[in-house]
Amino acid sequence: MPASTPAVEILQIGPYPEWDQQPLDAAFTMHRYFEADDKKGFLTAVGSNVRGIATRGELGADRALIEALPKLEVISVYGVGYDAVDLAACRECGIRVTNTPDVLTKDVADLGVAMMMVQSRGMIGAEKWVRDGSWAAKGLYPLQKRVFGKKAGVLGLGRIGFEVAKRLAGFDMDIAYSDVAAKDYAPDWTFIESPVELAQHADFLFVTLAASAQTRHIVGREVINAVGPEGMIINISRAANIDEDALLDALEQGRLGSAALDVFEGEPKLNPRFLALDNVLLQPHHASGTFETRKAMGKLVRDNLIAHFSGADLLTPVL
Repeated sequence: MPASTPAVEILQIGPYPEWDQQPLDAAFTMHRYFEADDKKGFLTAVGSNVRGIATRGELGADRALIEALPKLEVISVYGVGYDAVDLAACRECGIRVTNTPDVLTKDVADLGVAMMMVQSRGMIGAEKWVRDGSWAAKGLYPLQKRVFGKKAGVLGLGRIGFEVAKRLAGFDMDIAYSDVAAKDYAPDWTFIESPVELAQHADFLFVTLAASAQTRHIVGREVINAVGPEGMIINISRAANIDEDALLDALEQGRLGSAALDVFEGEPKLNPRFLALDNVLLQPHHASGTFETRKAMGKLVRDNLIAHFSGADLLTPVL
């Protein structure tokens, strides 16, 4: 089968940039589910011929959607996270799943470290201090907290966690990590099996592990309290890995010093309690948001679909 397979019908769950949309439209017959007002009726009209799904990490594909597509063969996820895809349903139906790892790893790590720096040094407030005339009227900006030489904990030393730790090493930090087992590729860093003990170690706790049913709220009240009133939690993984109610309680009550977050439950409609806090840095889930990475992610989504329908091996299979 040639690389251009317009006869293959793909259900597109969310919008992509035009540089991805055009080649997808050229390669396949794309059905834009996200544009349909009557989604049930839309699936009734096109679902019987759909053989693939193109989705985004936060949108995924649930069991009801999967079971509404009797000819579905493959789900290609734009993003490294695939926790919003019902993998159990996919296994039952023999459906392949792909994601876009590696191409976004370093951008995500970059933003995580930048968030630590911005929050620790108070850079958002400092910029406002200059712009609103406070520097001239009130003098020097209040002192902030240093980063170099502090203790860092990385919860999940996979691709992204490893790149975060590499960057933190440049700040001469004491680095420890927690994972299912010690990693032979991290001989210079300390393995701490317990997330609570890792949090007790850390001035800065980075949450970088993949999301699953087992990791849901792994950063709960005990871990948050262990980070403590002088510590910071940075999340560049999935919102479900943190118990947001426990996090908000700790931030409001001063039991946690601060947080820097790129992901939220129910985003973009995050809990309004976050907006009232001055000890949390809020980012709009854009850790992979560079032109270079997003183009590479879109190409990988497309290439996985083309590979599947050409009978070639998937480039980045999950299932």
